Amino acid sequence: MELQTHLIKFAFSRHPNLRKQLTTLYSSSRCFGHARNLFDQSTEPNTLVSWSALISRYVQNGFHKEALLAFNEMFTLGVKCNEFTFPSVLKACSIKKDLNMGKKVHAMTVVSGFESDAFVSNTLVVMYAKCGEFIDSKKLFGMILEPGVVSWNVMFSCHVQSGFLGDSVDLFKRMVEGEVRPNEFSLSIILNACAGLRDGSLGRTVHGFLMKLGHGLDQFSANALVDMYAKGGRIEDAVAVFREIIHPDTVSWNAVIAGCVLHDYNELALILLNEMKKLGTCCPNVFTLSSALKACAAMGFKDLGRQIHSCLVKIDTDSDLFVAVGLIDLYSKCEMMDDARRVYDLMPTKKDSIAWNALISGYSQCGDDLQAVSLFFKMHHENIEFNQTTLSTVLKSVASLQAIKVCKQIHTISMKSGIYSDFYVINSLLDTYGKCSHIDEASKIFQERTWEDLVAYTSMITAYSQYGDGEEALKLYLQMQVADIKPDPFVCSSLLNACANLSAYEQGKQLHVHAIKFGFMSDIFASNSLVNMYAKCGSIEDAGHAFSEIQQRGIVSWSAMIGGLAQHGHGKEALELFNQMLEDRVSPNHITLVSVLCACNHAGLVNEGKQYFEAMEEKFAIKPTQEHYACMIDLLGRSGKLNEAVELVNSIPFEADGSVWGALLGAARIHKNVELGKKAAEMLFALEPDKSGTHVLLANIYASAGMWENVASVRKVMKNSNVKKEPGMSWIEVKDKIHTFIVGDRNHSRSDEIYAKLDELNDLLSKAGYSPVTEIDIHNVNQSEKEKLLYHHSEKLAVAFGLLATPAGAPIRVKKNLRVCVDCHTFLKFVSKVVSRQIVVRDINRFHHFKDGSCSCGDYW
Repeated sequence: MELQTHLIKFAFSRHPNLRKQLTTLYSSSRCFGHARNLFDQSTEPNTLVSWSALISRYVQNGFHKEALLAFNEMFTLGVKCNEFTFPSVLKACSIKKDLNMGKKVHAMTVVSGFESDAFVSNTLVVMYAKCGEFIDSKKLFGMILEPGVVSWNVMFSCHVQSGFLGDSVDLFKRMVEGEVRPNEFSLSIILNACAGLRDGSLGRTVHGFLMKLGHGLDQFSANALVDMYAKGGRIEDAVAVFREIIHPDTVSWNAVIAGCVLHDYNELALILLNEMKKLGTCCPNVFTLSSALKACAAMGFKDLGRQIHSCLVKIDTDSDLFVAVGLIDLYSKCEMMDDARRVYDLMPTKKDSIAWNALISGYSQCGDDLQAVSLFFKMHHENIEFNQTTLSTVLKSVASLQAIKVCKQIHTISMKSGIYSDFYVINSLLDTYGKCSHIDEASKIFQERTWEDLVAYTSMITAYSQYGDGEEALKLYLQMQVADIKPDPFVCSSLLNACANLSAYEQGKQLHVHAIKFGFMSDIFASNSLVNMYAKCGSIEDAGHAFSEIQQRGIVSWSAMIGGLAQHGHGKEALELFNQMLEDRVSPNHITLVSVLCACNHAGLVNEGKQYFEAMEEKFAIKPTQEHYACMIDLLGRSGKLNEAVELVNSIPFEADGSVWGALLGAARIHKNVELGKKAAEMLFALEPDKSGTHVLLANIYASAGMWENVASVRKVMKNSNVKKEPGMSWIEVKDKIHTFIVGDRNHSRSDEIYAKLDELNDLLSKAGYSPVTEIDIHNVNQSEKEKLLYHHSEKLAVAFGLLATPAGAPIRVKKNLRVCVDCHTFLKFVSKVVSRQIVVRDINRFHHFKDGSCSCGDYW
């Protein structure tokens, strides 16, 4: 201003050259008001050079609106543009994304003949690209006869900045095929594209170009290479390039450390951070420490995480939301929710959804599901915008809580908020309804979805499997195959569990083949489910083979095999396997010890059972639960030690549940102890009044003692209380189909053949010495009527069908929902001998392998 004052004073300001220089000075100093005043006062304001200079300065200094206004004024005055003016104006259009003005300027370039100028054509390409018109941009680029490296770079840059990384890579390949030599800027842009695509292979090729073309690794290129290799997962290459940098700056360190964390090289990331601190040439900044926080969170390094937290406090990051979320994540994963909550509470009053999500996720991960759900509703009440991540996370907690009402509330909220159609939300709702055993709602969501995906099928198959509807689970798997969706180990595990519950041996074998085909045998969940499936389908030999192929056996693997052996009556083998497990230094859990006690029970090993029970707390630090007491009472009761069983019931340090009193009632039935049975039944009536099994067992005890008035009294109580006896049901699998039978069933398509087969068997068995065991029937009718009632039991119908429908000599496998009665047990022993077939029956308590007239249980069941 002082200079202008002097010029005015001495009348030099009228000199055109001095005025232009002063205008340029003001423009360069961003004093555009003074520059424009001088320009307007000029006696030669309409010169192209003056306008071009003014517009160029506007654009260079970010005054794009003013540049376009000046251009309009220049056009109005009739001043024509040249190859220097057009690029400036087009650049302003690009930044303002003013496509209409850009098209007008484009038309002017065509009319004036400057469209073919290299600078103008390149700027037009950029303008159309930045305004989102990539088709027009590519069309213009294609019109350049021999585009040079600058033109190609323009295209790369536009595509990368707009997020079209794959297209930029394709363009780079075209440029190289056209024998245009890339320069450092070309390679730098493509390296950024490779980093975004995480394509380490292509990045390596670009690296080769850098070396081949003789470009030295300047700091910028080296950092871009480190970033590219790190994001592409080629951590060794990233570190190798990093080591070649003589003086790595903070960007270099951040790139390599962040890459390590991104691909779970967390230990290496922390080693590099320590190295950075020791060298002291660069100080870690907020980005470095944020990456280190993620590494600590992943590895559970809470002490180091606290130290990093202290460093962040020193560099004053209190207002940095990204850092705060990282700290919440760290403390959550280290199960330090008090600290996580403290960080959250110290954040600025206005917290965004990311911070809320981090805390909700932390509570959910740490098992504090009530707090997670409560926080979500607080978030909703405060009108904080949530997203699919919020709902997916909180629905996991709802599933854990089995809170079906809350699930329905969130379902409604998701619909009102407009994010119900989101992929993650629908799958989370499907999963939650399934885990809450609301199969109808889950099925409705599954049917209404508009896409086919593995997650939805897995949730629905798992729900059916857990709900006990294995047939529907297997049907869905067939649909999944038709939809050409490949299973994963988890869905394979769920399907194997469905087969286990159905005793669907043949379908389980087919799934075993699929597991091998898809390479799931190395997955511990699928392998454990395979052992469980074969054990529950009656083939303990196949279960043993599957168990032997598991490389890294965990407690679930051992427990599944020990439990399988116990259920099949191989008590001694189960105990031997348990001892082998202890030798392998695998500690048992409460489930393993239930299986061990069951093994002793099924094999009648009373002394061994006592030893294991008494050593539980002292040797394995496991306090006996209801299940352990029930197993032990059942063992003592079955072996006739009723007084000891009663003493053990009285010594239980908590209130005994139905399983304990049920075991005592079962022992009373075996030994026909009316008084003990009556006492146990009275306790069960109080605990489980709607359970029909208690009434039936008590009636059996009275019937075996000939106390028919008492039997009638029990039946009357059942009728008055509306307690219905659970009907006996049996299942048998033939040719991948499950056939179901109930007592006295006449609904099967081959009923006539089945009953004819039973008549045939009765004749053969009578000649072999079989006579019906009628004392267990609670109906006060004559002998012939009792024999007729026993004749129609469901397992007999299933076995008769099996003899008709399976090849001669093939094993017959049957599952029953109740315990096998004495008569059916005797009947099946005779059948196995007369027809020379192995018959495997899985009842509610154990497996019975009938062969050559004897049973694996030794008649101890």
